[in-house]
Amino acid sequence: MSNPGTTTGDDAPIENRDQLVGVFQAGNKPAADWRIGTEHEKFVYRLSDHGAPSYEEPGGIRDLLKGMEAFGWEPVYEGGNVIAMKGADGAISLEPAGQFELSGAPLETIHETCAESNRHLAQCREVGDRLGIGFLGVGFWPDKTRAELPVMPKGRYVIMRSHMPRVGSLGLDMMLRTCTIQTNLDYASEADMVMKFRVSMALQPLATALFANSPFTEGKPNGFKSFRSHIWTDTDPARTGTLPFVFEDGFGFERYTDYALDVPMYFVYRDGKYIDAAGLSFRDFLDGKLSVLPGEKPRLGDWKDHLSTAFPEVRLKGYLEMRGADGGRWDQICALPAFWVGLLYDDVALDAAWQLVKGWSHADHDRLRAEVPRLGLQAASPNGGSLQDLAKQVLGIADAGLGRRARLNRMGDTEQGFLNPLREVAASGKTNADRMLALYEGAWGGDVANVYASESY
Repeated sequence: MSNPGTTTGDDAPIENRDQLVGVFQAGNKPAADWRIGTEHEKFVYRLSDHGAPSYEEPGGIRDLLKGMEAFGWEPVYEGGNVIAMKGADGAISLEPAGQFELSGAPLETIHETCAESNRHLAQCREVGDRLGIGFLGVGFWPDKTRAELPVMPKGRYVIMRSHMPRVGSLGLDMMLRTCTIQTNLDYASEADMVMKFRVSMALQPLATALFANSPFTEGKPNGFKSFRSHIWTDTDPARTGTLPFVFEDGFGFERYTDYALDVPMYFVYRDGKYIDAAGLSFRDFLDGKLSVLPGEKPRLGDWKDHLSTAFPEVRLKGYLEMRGADGGRWDQICALPAFWVGLLYDDVALDAAWQLVKGWSHADHDRLRAEVPRLGLQAASPNGGSLQDLAKQVLGIADAGLGRRARLNRMGDTEQGFLNPLREVAASGKTNADRMLALYEGAWGGDVANVYASESY
C-alpha cells in the first residue's frame, strides 16, 4: 500500500472515466512486444482413495503449496494462510475447491510457454509423489458431488459462494467442479483489439468443441461433450456469455468499459479483507454511493479487481483472454496457445479467419454457444457442414500463421507442431470427451474411476 499522500499505481483514486478506459489503452503494444500467457487448472486428488484433499489435512493443498518452495516459489498469504505462490514462471493459485492453477509468465513463443507448463507439471508430480496426491486433466470433476469437495480459505470465494445461487443454478458447480485452460494475448491498438475480439469471440465455440473434455458427472455420462461450457450458460447472465455488442459498429475500449460498469460487483478489497459488495453497482461506487463503503470512491486497483469478476467467453483486461476450453492433458495445454496465436498474431491469418466468420449473425453466435457443449464438433457450422469441417479450415489458417511467425526452437522446429493434437481431433471428429465415452462403454466397463489412470499428468 502507498503511504498517505502518495497515489501511484493501483492505489490511485479514480477521478475520471479516462482512467477506466486507460487500463485497456495501456494494453496497446507493438507486435515486437506481444507475449503469450498460458493458464491451466487441474484437479488434485489423493492417490489412496481419489478423494479431493482439504486445505488443512496432512498432505493436503496447503502442504502442496508449501512444497513448491523447493523450486523457488515464494508464498503469498491471506489471513495467515498461504493461498498462492509467485515466481519466475508466473503465479500458482487456488480455485475454490483446491483446483491447482498455474498462471504462466508472459513469454515470446509457444516453445517457451510449453516448456514452462511442462516444468510446472514436473514440479507438481515431484511434490505430489511425496505427498501421495495426483493431478487430473479434465474439464469437470468426473465423480465428485459438491458435498464431497473442500473449500479453500480465500475471502473472495466466500462472497461468490453466497452470491452464486441467487443468480443461477450452476454457479457453484463452476466454482467447485470445473477446470480450464486459457491463453492471454496482446493487441497493437484499439482497432487491432476489436478485430481480435470479434474473431476470437466468433470462434470460441470451435475451441470449446476441439477441447471438449467433460462428459461425466458423478460417475455417469452427462449427455454433454463439454459440461463445463454448459455450466457457464446458467451461472450468472449478467457477467457471462458471448457479448453481441462486440460485433456492432462502434465497439471499442469505451463500449467494453460501459459493459464492465454494468456488471454487478462482487467485493471490495481493503486492508487485507474482502468486503461483500455482491450485486452492487460500480457506477454507484464511482459516485461515492456504495452502501458498504459510504462516501468512499474506488481506486484503480478496485477497477482492475472488478474487471476480473466478469466472465464472458472472451475477456478484456489490458489483454485478451481466451476462455472457451476445458481443462485437458499436457499436450492440450500447449495446443491452446498455438491455436490462438496462429490465428491472432499473424495479420494474414487474422484476416482469413475474419472472412470465415464476418457474415455470421447474432443468431448464429447464440446457436453455436447453445449447441456446442452438447454436440461438440458435430454442431452445424454457419458456413455449411459441421464444426468438424470448419475446424479443418481454421486449423489450416492457424498452421499457416504459425509458419509465417517462424519462431524456432533450438532444434529448428516452428510452433506448428503444437497443433498436432488438434489436427487429430479435427481429422477424426473425436474429441477427448468422445474418446473417454468410448472407453467408458468399452475397456472401462462403465467405471469412471479409470479416468484417474487415463487422464492424470
